[in-house]
Amino acid sequence: MWPSLVALGGFLIFFLGWRFYSRFVAQRIYRLEADFETPAHAYNDGLDFVPTNRFVLWGHHFTSVAGAAPIIGPAIAVIWGWGPALVWIILGTVFIAGMHDFGTLWTSVRHRARSIGSIASEVLGPRARSLFLLIIFFLLLMVNAVFAVAIATLFVNFPESVLPYWLQIPIAMTIGLLAYRSRMPLLLPCLIGLALLIALVFLGVQVPVSLPEDPAGVPTIAWWVMIMLGYGAIASRLPVWLLLQPRDFINAHLLFLGLFVIYLGLFVGRPDFAAPMFNQDVPADAPSLIPLLFVTIACGAISGFHGLVSSGTSARQLNREPDARFVGYLGATGEGLLALAALLAVSAGFAGMAEWQGHYDSWAAASAGGIAAFVNGAGSLLANLGIPPAVGTTMIAIMVVAFAATTLDTSMRLQRFILAEIGRDYGLKFLSNINLATVITFLLCAGLAFGADPANPGGGGMVLWPLFGTTNQLTAGLSLLVLSLILWRLGRPVIFTVLPFLFVATMTTWAMVHNLLRYFGDGNWLLLTIGSLIFALNIWLILEGVLAVRRGKQQAEVQPS
Repeated sequence: MWPSLVALGGFLIFFLGWRFYSRFVAQRIYRLEADFETPAHAYNDGLDFVPTNRFVLWGHHFTSVAGAAPIIGPAIAVIWGWGPALVWIILGTVFIAGMHDFGTLWTSVRHRARSIGSIASEVLGPRARSLFLLIIFFLLLMVNAVFAVAIATLFVNFPESVLPYWLQIPIAMTIGLLAYRSRMPLLLPCLIGLALLIALVFLGVQVPVSLPEDPAGVPTIAWWVMIMLGYGAIASRLPVWLLLQPRDFINAHLLFLGLFVIYLGLFVGRPDFAAPMFNQDVPADAPSLIPLLFVTIACGAISGFHGLVSSGTSARQLNREPDARFVGYLGATGEGLLALAALLAVSAGFAGMAEWQGHYDSWAAASAGGIAAFVNGAGSLLANLGIPPAVGTTMIAIMVVAFAATTLDTSMRLQRFILAEIGRDYGLKFLSNINLATVITFLLCAGLAFGADPANPGGGGMVLWPLFGTTNQLTAGLSLLVLSLILWRLGRPVIFTVLPFLFVATMTTWAMVHNLLRYFGDGNWLLLTIGSLIFALNIWLILEGVLAVRRGKQQAEVQPS
């Protein structure tokens, strides 16, 4: 009964956060204006800048930021017990993630849909902008390389998911053409697309698809990585309305359906927790709860990647400024709901404490088996509804693959945007060419995937993955810093962004120091070198923020009264 009560409590707090706190933020802090001309209208090009219905944009935004991270993070963090992870997911979503995602979307719309890194130049100076863009570029490179590996692994482990995933693409493109060329309302064809996707789940169970084992001597996973990076590059080059929007809208419905059946299975089956609330027997190789909890669960609480999506693709599609609250804050709330479902699935989806402890007997096992724990745990909850385990796990696997793939091509599109901004900064005009930037993005991702670890073709991104958590949260902290400075200049309340910034910056810096000491002890010079560089950039940018405040105060003092 406990997991059910926890779920109901989470629903209530999320609702209250949306109903009251987000409205307070919209009215008192960001002060949204219905008459403001958004970049989607000002620069409408039919490719990246497209005014979009807020429900459709919410679907794109939500599925882009969701990815697999809000599943993997809680599935690993439960090793410390479900209690600490629950508190961080709830409070982090309501008071930090919602403010951050909503704010980065609002400020980007107010700055011609520029990325948060580019906007930093106005409050921190041109030098800080270049530093911030470098961190963002590195973060996106890791996301692209690692998500391709995550999807490839799912395809290999769950071949039933392959056919539904690839057949979803022509369905989504057909819906896009119907909506934007035939002007058909999007909801009905998307519901038909969702019905077709569900039918494909059953087809996938009957017709699992696997690549031949190690074709041409190259591991099967490496082939899938190359295919996914190639697909991501092509998808990121297509007009946003043709594939990205309709597929994300279908996926949003799929996620709602998936969340509904997971929670329904929880309420019907009423399982007890298999995981302890506070794990008193944490494996010896697990790092300390504080500060690592706050970088292990990123998406699902707060994530710097969310700010990149908000100030990247979503800001270019926002139809009206008041829609920013719906898209930004409610997108973060949806992410919190997914993280809560993942936490409950890996806490109550096991047969008992012994089975749970068997899975979480080491930090390495928990880290490597996060997605599998969620898929199997959620599958067992679906079994409470009479859904056969094979169908249930396939449905959950497709859900995870769909979101990971959505994040992948959104991330590759974002990296193209960042390349263009870096090109403008340094006078490299060729980086503004869409086709060339897309090719460069693909080559960089493939280079990391296949060059960083020759002994593990395609999995090179995993070499740098230990840096993802801290780099991601560093980006979130810096985004909150930029947002705070903008609000301060406008004379608006800053306490609601400064406190989250201080908390995120402190925990992330602490975690980075912890990790650097561990890399030094392990003799991992690659991670130590790159991590130290990112750490130095972090401190440097925070100092730039302090200098920006001092400059602002000095300018205010010399202003005539």
